[in-house]
Amino acid sequence: MSKEINLNDLSPEQVKGLVEQLKKQEAAKKEREKAEKDQYRVIVGQTVGEQFKKLEEISSNLSIAKADIYRQFAAIIELKQELYGSKSGQSSHTFTDDDGRRITIGWRQVDSFDDTLDMGITKIRDYIATLAKDDNSAKLVEMINQLLKKDAKGNLKPNRILDLRNMADKIGNEELSKGVEIVLQSYKPSRSVIFVEASKKDKQGSNESVGLSITSVPFPEGYAPNFDVFK
Repeated sequence: MSKEINLNDLSPEQVKGLVEQLKKQEAAKKEREKAEKDQYRVIVGQTVGEQFKKLEEISSNLSIAKADIYRQFAAIIELKQELYGSKSGQSSHTFTDDDGRRITIGWRQVDSFDDTLDMGITKIRDYIATLAKDDNSAKLVEMINQLLKKDAKGNLKPNRILDLRNMADKIGNEELSKGVEIVLQSYKPSRSVIFVEASKKDKQGSNESVGLSITSVPFPEGYAPNFDVFK
């Protein structure tokens, strides 16, 4: 058991020596903590470097596999078009085998409009303003306004444009048709991501997606990640 030191029992030289000893101990403690933190940063840097290379390799392999999958299925799509004598114009194609495995390739579309969209909408609303205020015209106004509703990005839904065109054809008003034509011409869809999706039947016969990104792929069977480190 350590004996308590009474400073009153120490000479000034002893007190000074004790203070110097405490300073050295504190300095040694700080140096030790600094060395441990420096070692931690070294470990982090080494681990990031090693794992980043692994992730780059995974990304490269996925890129190569994606190109190979597209190359092979593009040949199959061309064969299908040749055999059946027509092109479908579809943006995706799904292929299956007898075991219920499925691969879908295609591209997603981004709907966008140029700056003339609002000019077309204004022309359509000018037509709406000329309608008589009876029950039938009120319903027509409500219907057209519903079709002119924009989404969060300020765009119209493509299917609503088709509905507008069909409605304009039925009504036969020249100004309405001009407005709808401007809206149609302002529509500038573009291709977004090119995708590959795969699924297979699980033990219950339901479709189970195959993880094709490091985020969606599950951990190997038997590995239990320690989520407590995030608490």
